[in-house]
Amino acid sequence: MAGAPKRQDTRKFFENLSGAGKCIAVLTSGGDAQGMNAAVRAVVRMGIYVGAKVYFIHEGYQGMVDGGDNIKEATWESVSSMLQVGGTVIGSARCKEFRTHEGRLKAAHNLVQRSITNLCVIGGDGSLTGANLFREEWSGLLTELQQQGLIDEEAAQKNSALHIVGMVGSIDNDFCGTDMTIGTDSALHRIIEVVDAIMTTAQSHQRTFVLEVMGRHCGYLALVSALACGADWVFIPEMPPEDGWEDSMCQKLSENRADKKRLNIIIVAEGAIDSHNKAITPDYIKDLVVRCLGFDTRVTILGHVQRGGTPSAFDRILASRMGVEAVLALLEASANTPACVVSLVGNQAVRLPLMECVQMTQEVQKAMDEKKFEEAVRLRGRSFENNLSTYRLLSYRKADSELPNSSFNVAVLNVGAPAAGMNAAVRSAVRVGITEGHKMFAVNDGFEGFYKGQIKEIKWGDVGGWTGQGGSLLGTKRTLPGKHLDKIAEQIRIHNINALLVIGGFEAYVGLLELSAARDKYTELCVPMVMVPATVSNNIPGSDLSIGSDTALNAITDTCDRIKQSASGTKRRVFIIETMGGYCGYLATVGGLAAGADTVYIYEEAFDIRDLQANVEHLTQKMKTSIQRGLVLRNENCNENFTTDFIYQLYSEEGRGTFDCRKNILGHMQQGGAPSPFDRNFGTKVAAKAMQWITRTLKDSYKGGRVFANSEDTACLLGMRRRALVFQPVSQLRDETDFVHRIPKEQWWLKLRPLMKILAKYKTSYDVSDSGQLEHVTRFRAKESNTTATI
Repeated sequence: MAGAPKRQDTRKFFENLSGAGKCIAVLTSGGDAQGMNAAVRAVVRMGIYVGAKVYFIHEGYQGMVDGGDNIKEATWESVSSMLQVGGTVIGSARCKEFRTHEGRLKAAHNLVQRSITNLCVIGGDGSLTGANLFREEWSGLLTELQQQGLIDEEAAQKNSALHIVGMVGSIDNDFCGTDMTIGTDSALHRIIEVVDAIMTTAQSHQRTFVLEVMGRHCGYLALVSALACGADWVFIPEMPPEDGWEDSMCQKLSENRADKKRLNIIIVAEGAIDSHNKAITPDYIKDLVVRCLGFDTRVTILGHVQRGGTPSAFDRILASRMGVEAVLALLEASANTPACVVSLVGNQAVRLPLMECVQMTQEVQKAMDEKKFEEAVRLRGRSFENNLSTYRLLSYRKADSELPNSSFNVAVLNVGAPAAGMNAAVRSAVRVGITEGHKMFAVNDGFEGFYKGQIKEIKWGDVGGWTGQGGSLLGTKRTLPGKHLDKIAEQIRIHNINALLVIGGFEAYVGLLELSAARDKYTELCVPMVMVPATVSNNIPGSDLSIGSDTALNAITDTCDRIKQSASGTKRRVFIIETMGGYCGYLATVGGLAAGADTVYIYEEAFDIRDLQANVEHLTQKMKTSIQRGLVLRNENCNENFTTDFIYQLYSEEGRGTFDCRKNILGHMQQGGAPSPFDRNFGTKVAAKAMQWITRTLKDSYKGGRVFANSEDTACLLGMRRRALVFQPVSQLRDETDFVHRIPKEQWWLKLRPLMKILAKYKTSYDVSDSGQLEHVTRFRAKESNTTATI
C-alpha cells in the first residue's frame, strides 16, 4: 500500500492461520444493541474466509439449550444486508435454563453433535460470565455426556477444549476494560436527536425539560449526552449530588435564565441516586423546579427508543473490527488460553482476559454500594473519568471573584473549511479559558479576519447552545497567514494576544508552520500556539482522528443505506458513489467499511484498468447469487483519468445484461448537518485539553513581565495517536507530511482496507502483527503526564 514502509520480515500475516476443520458458532445474548448485526456479519464472513464452518445460534443461550433448528450453518449470503439493521437478527433471549447445570449439559451436547468448539458471544457482562462458566465446566460436561452414553470417547477427545471470545454489546457502556461497547454510540445518536428536537420547542416556550436516559447502574449515556448538548445539570449513579443539591440546582437554573438562556435541560440516568442511596426521579426534579422557581417544566422518558434505530457509522466499524479480531483470537487460541474479550482502547483493538474485565465491572458496583463513589469513577476507566472532569470544568460557572486572575489574553480562531464539531470545540475552549482566568478573544473568518482586525472579546454566555450547531459560527476561511504576517503581528500587539488556539484543517496546520517559522522576524509571534484538527477529510499529520470526520462518515453511511434501499425490489443494480476528502481516502475507505461497499477506490492505493476489470467481474459473480445490489465508493481525487463518470460508464458497459448502474456525487452534504455525539464530545474534550496546555505553557514562558515562547515545543498540534492525546511540535510533523497532496505520509486506517476487502469476499493479505497479544486490565495508574490522556 502506498505510504506504508516495507517491513515484510517483521510483520505477521494471517494467511498462516487456517480455520479448516474448525467450527465457530456466534450468538447474541442479553439486551440487544445496535451494531450486533455488524459483529455477527464480520464473524461469519471472516470465519468462512479462513475456511471454518460457521453456525448461527438463534435466540442466544436458549437456542443453544434447545438445539434443533436454532443452530444453523451460516452462509456468506445469509449475512447480506444486515449491516444497517438495528438490534440482532439472530435473536436474543434471557435464558434461565442455561443457569442450571442440566441446561448447560444440554447445550454442550448440542455443540458436540456439530463439533462446535469455538464460541463467539456478543452480549453484556452476564452473558460473558455465563460463557466463561460454561468453558470451565466443559471437560466435566463432556465426561457426564460420555457416562450417559450420549457421546462416544472419540467425540469427547475431538471436542476436548472449548474456546471463547466475547464482544461487549451493551448500550450502557458499563463494561470495564473497553472504551466503547457496541451500541453505545448509536444510543447517544438517539438521545442527541431527541435533545436537539426538544431544544427547539423548549426555546419557543422558555421551558425546562427533564430527560431520563437509560443506565440503571452506569451513568455513561447521561454524562456524555449532557456533555454533548451542554445540559444545565446531570444526575448519574457514580456521582450523587451533595446534600442541599436542590438549592444549588435551582440557583443555577435561575442564573442561566437571568443570563438570557431561554431553556434548561436536565438529564437524569434511570439509576440516579442521592448521597443517601435514595432514587432521584424525573418527577421529583420536575416538582422541585415548579415549586421553587415556577418554571414551566416537562418530563420526557426516552426508554427503548435508545436501543432502536439503525447503528451509527462508529458502531458498524467498531463491530466489524471486533468481529474480525474475534475470529483471529479463536484461531490462535490454545487449550490453556483464557476466555478473552476483544475491545477498543483509544483507536486500538485489544484483547483482555474476560474474567478480569467482569471482576472489575463488579467491583464498580460494589464500590457504589459501599458509597465509595470516587473509587467507582476510577474503576470505570480513564474515558469515563475524563468525561466527568470535562463536564465539571464546563458546566459550573464560577463567580468572577472566584476566578484566578491570569491577565493573559487568548485568541481562538477557525481555519479552513467548516467541520461539524468546531463550535463545540470553541465553546469548550472559551469556557475553560475563562475558568482558568484568561480573557478570551474570538477571531472571525480565520487568518483573514485576524489581519483585518475582526477580533473581539467573547464571554461565557456568548457560546451557550453552540455544541449542537453545525458549521463554524466564528466564520472560517482558507486564507494562509504567510502573506499577512506584518498585519497579524500588529493585531497581536494591538489586542495584546498572549496565546493562540487554532481549530481547523490542513490550512490551520500549514498556517501554524508559517507563524512559528516567522518567530525570528516577529517577536509578537513568540507566544504559545496550539492547533486542534477539525476537518471532514481527516488528513492532518499527527492525529488519527479529526473533529468533523465522524459526522461526515454518518452522512455517507446514511446516504449509502438509502441509495441501496432505493434499488430493493428492482433488478440487479450497482451504485457508484463519489465521496469528499481531497487526496485522503479516509472517508471513502471507512465509509465503505460502514456501508458494506464492494470496492473503494482511493489515491493512496494505486489501481489500473486490470483492477477495474477484476472488480467488475467480482460484482458479476456476486450478482449470480441472491445478492442483487452492489456499492462502489470512489474518493474524489483517487485518479485524474479514472473519473466517476469513466468508472460509471465502464461498469455500465461491462455489466450490460447482468446489472445496471447509477451514480451519485455526495458533495457538500458530507460537510453539513448537526455534529454527531462523537464529534461534539471529541471537540469538547480536545479543546479543553488544548486550553489547559495553553495555561501551563503561558506560566512557563512568562518572564520579565511578558510572555516569550519561541522553542519548537510551544507551537504544537494536539492529536490522537493510537491510545492517547499527544501534543506534538508542528515543526517535527513537517517530515511526516506530503504537502503536494495534503495528506500524512503514513495513515493508520490503511490497515482497515484488507478488512473491508475480506468482508466483500476478495482474497487479500491482512497484517495481524498488531493483534494477538493478550493484555491485562490496568487498575492503579500513576498520575498521568501532561502529554497524554485517553479520550
